[in-house]
Amino acid sequence: MRVAILGATGAVGRTMLQVLEERGFPADEVQPLASARSAGTTLRWRGRDWTVRMPGPGAFLGCELALFSAGAARSREWGPRAAAEGALVVDNSSAWRMDPAVPLVVPEVNGAALRERPLGIIANPNCATIQLVLPLAALHQAAGLTRVLVTTFQSVSGAGHRGETALDAELAGGHSPDTPFPGPIAGNVIPWIGPRGADGWNEEERKVREETRKILELPELRVAATCVRVPVRVGHSIAATVELARPLAPAAARAALQAWPGISAPDTGADPLPRDVAGTDLVQIGHLRADPDDPRVLHLWIVADNLRKGAATNAVQIAERLVEPAGGRP
Repeated sequence: MRVAILGATGAVGRTMLQVLEERGFPADEVQPLASARSAGTTLRWRGRDWTVRMPGPGAFLGCELALFSAGAARSREWGPRAAAEGALVVDNSSAWRMDPAVPLVVPEVNGAALRERPLGIIANPNCATIQLVLPLAALHQAAGLTRVLVTTFQSVSGAGHRGETALDAELAGGHSPDTPFPGPIAGNVIPWIGPRGADGWNEEERKVREETRKILELPELRVAATCVRVPVRVGHSIAATVELARPLAPAAARAALQAWPGISAPDTGADPLPRDVAGTDLVQIGHLRADPDDPRVLHLWIVADNLRKGAATNAVQIAERLVEPAGGRP
């Protein structure tokens, strides 16, 4: 099998290659694709160097699968072309997530949605959404969901290499002219991720709301998010308040979380931290407690590596489902 990676030289693209190798994905060849700036360079994968090319007509011919992480504009441009050339596309951008003809998938939650893919494109959710919907799915199965309020604390790597470079420059006492942030990030927190609408909600906050509803198939679920950028290199954290349809004791909630695939929720008294989850693939839960005033409300802390489970690993897990006999082509 031949797999194309669009955006292969970016932080998520490189992590995709790493995860494909780690998980022994059944590919014989990879075709790294990137912008003119990276064309002609090489990337190491499975013991050999693979030359990076620019996407163009015929770039996806012979590729059964294409993993995209190059931004929404390039995904809109190249997604249909890749599908027309015979590749199944797993796209990490926001371009296709809310298209009703495109499944938006976290395999542990709604892997069955992969059966219907009329455009040949599957959307990988937002990084914060991925780590949020796993515990929400477990709690919904146990006691039903009625409302979700979250505050996210999102690392600079969520803004790509530019985000990490900006933090490094500021920590060294300088400034990056190419910073993606609307203010200083070192020693600071910024409640502004993506454009802010006239209604006051930032783009990232709308993504969390809309994508959570679609993945859980709960279109009327009340969801609201405050999304904050923090000076952490890798690892997103979420403080979640979850209102359930029925009371659920913390011990029962923890049991439901522990039984759900892709989640780690040990009863150790130590809460997971972003620096501890970097390089791992599980969504980790801690600081689980009952609301002191409402037995239907739980509060919990959710942490995951945004480059891996929040992006690359989830995309590769989707690809693994697609190559299973029950998953269909390829």
